[in-house]
Amino acid sequence: MTKTVNVYLFGKRYAVPENLTIMTAMEYAGYQLKRGCGCRNGFCGACATVYRIKGQQELKMALACQTQVQDEMYIATMPFFPLVKQVYDINKVSPEQSIMMQLYPEIYACVGCGACTKSCTQGLNVMQYIAYAQRGDFKKCADLSFDCVMCGICSSRCPAGISHPQVAMLARRLNGKYLTPDAQHLLRRVAEIANGEHIESMKEIMGKSDAEIRDMYNKRDIEQ
Repeated sequence: MTKTVNVYLFGKRYAVPENLTIMTAMEYAGYQLKRGCGCRNGFCGACATVYRIKGQQELKMALACQTQVQDEMYIATMPFFPLVKQVYDINKVSPEQSIMMQLYPEIYACVGCGACTKSCTQGLNVMQYIAYAQRGDFKKCADLSFDCVMCGICSSRCPAGISHPQVAMLARRLNGKYLTPDAQHLLRRVAEIANGEHIESMKEIMGKSDAEIRDMYNKRDIEQ
């Protein structure tokens, strides 16, 4: 028999197997998840969750799909957090510091409290990439924020009201559009696909089993 632990979902106690994630524990307890379940693999950021362990005062943030339950864990899922998303045409903006002042001026009200970094479910140095955005160093901002899943927990903890994920998204778009050199081999491959040069090879791949495709993937040539 699998050992069980006690968890409290929205204040009600349930005994669940100790090897479950918060998300699967909720389903085990009988909750039918229609929202906030997303990809279930830690990529979409839809399952932002707040929890506390009995006897501890600290509130912790996590993604429910990738966090294992603990005994005496008090759990509450977060409602969708309304990030500020400014509308812009990436083809009509330029990678200059002024674009942040224009679209996301609130980043200059950052008080350096570090709450965003402490709450990040991916362990990102959020406050640092916001500092790069303030200085117009979009490449460093893009690199440091690359693993952001836009769950919004950092913004929910920010006293300055910064929409960190959207700032990072703008930095990555500017970096990709204007600062990163074009990958010539990728452009060639896109042209080949547009010309229909790989239709037969795609048909061949689609006819293979899952095991054969996994084997092809594991034996692929990895670009240096």
